[in-house]
Amino acid sequence: MANYIKRPNGTEDVTPAQIHKWKTVETVVRQTAESFGFSEIRVPTFEATELFQRSVGETTDVVQKEMYSVIAKETQFTLRPEGTAGTIRAMLQNGMLAEALPQKVFYILSCFRHERPQAGRLREFHQFGVELAGSASPYADAEVILLAKTILDTVGLKNIRLNINSIGCPACRAKYQEALKAYFSQYREQLCDTCKERLERNPLRLLDCKSPEDQAIAKDAPIILDYLCEECSTHFETLQQALREMNVEFTINPKIVRGLDYYSKTVFEFITTDIGAQGTVCGGGRYDGLIEQLGGQSVPALGFGMGLERLILTMEQQGCAFMEPGKCDVYLAPMDDQARPAALRLANALREMGVRAEFDLLGRTFKAQMKYANKINTKYLIVLGSDELEHGAGKLKNMQTGEQREIRLDTNEHFTADYTEISLSEMLGGSAE
Repeated sequence: MANYIKRPNGTEDVTPAQIHKWKTVETVVRQTAESFGFSEIRVPTFEATELFQRSVGETTDVVQKEMYSVIAKETQFTLRPEGTAGTIRAMLQNGMLAEALPQKVFYILSCFRHERPQAGRLREFHQFGVELAGSASPYADAEVILLAKTILDTVGLKNIRLNINSIGCPACRAKYQEALKAYFSQYREQLCDTCKERLERNPLRLLDCKSPEDQAIAKDAPIILDYLCEECSTHFETLQQALREMNVEFTINPKIVRGLDYYSKTVFEFITTDIGAQGTVCGGGRYDGLIEQLGGQSVPALGFGMGLERLILTMEQQGCAFMEPGKCDVYLAPMDDQARPAALRLANALREMGVRAEFDLLGRTFKAQMKYANKINTKYLIVLGSDELEHGAGKLKNMQTGEQREIRLDTNEHFTADYTEISLSEMLGGSAE
């Protein structure tokens, strides 16, 4: 057994063989978010622990069980378990909410939660998210949902279902919490230990329990939609109307509450069954009280988070297309040590033209170089030996078709203008594609 140190459980390496999949989704999410008017923001990997206690909620599983926290010189920090709290903190601290509203930002970042690793769920995972601050309109909700759907459509996902719900404002949710407490109290002894605690501290979390026994009890629990105040009810109805106008199909699922305490009114999830039990590809909603809760003015806000590992896993399961892995455009094969300096100069000249060029760095035999050139799927090959250098000419071989073309080298071993024309029109955009 190998004696090297292995990566921590619940983390993954992204190797060069897989990076093109990440570049695919990162390109799509960036371009789509920017087309909706969102700008990128970057925030620290760790924040003061209090930030997540105040925003995510002290009674949530995330805060109670899953956060990675450390005390450094009597100051407690936590690796971010999600992206919203740190982003809102950054918007407040940098005065963004005093500028023109709405403020619309997106991010791609790593998050950390200590939980049992499984398909689509890691202890270090990557998240794309958006935050829109400054609008209380249900049309902002529809816009954010449409942004998420556009991304999922663009990467080619099928069989994705949108579930929506409203969990109301603090006023109507308080009444609902009392109704839940009364209902679940009948089954207290049948609840798991975690839900027994939730029953006293935060009954809404009972609807989010993953225990099959508790889920069976929750099936007949009161639903929040029966307790919405007039304002929340109107907001939810207008959202549904807006989604219909955009031809966005949805299902109202009154059991969706999301796992974090800062949500209010609209909550939504995009669900798939293609990756097993952990089928939420994207989840989000409105959190109108969060900014004030973190010390700012009362500014309405909403957003969503999209797990990139789950997105890529679902794309793989469904056979979605990824961009092609990057490959070498031209491999220069020096025949001997005398040709190696020329190969280095030619490779550099090609790179200055925007061509991906490599040459032998191991002193391989010519046969071994051919084998390596095939292994890296280079598009073109140039053999450099004493004859080629003496006559200032060589052959450019198309490795896919086998076609060879005579090329000329000038006295500095750089390509002539004629070859430059060939390389740009044919090598990068022609038969090698």
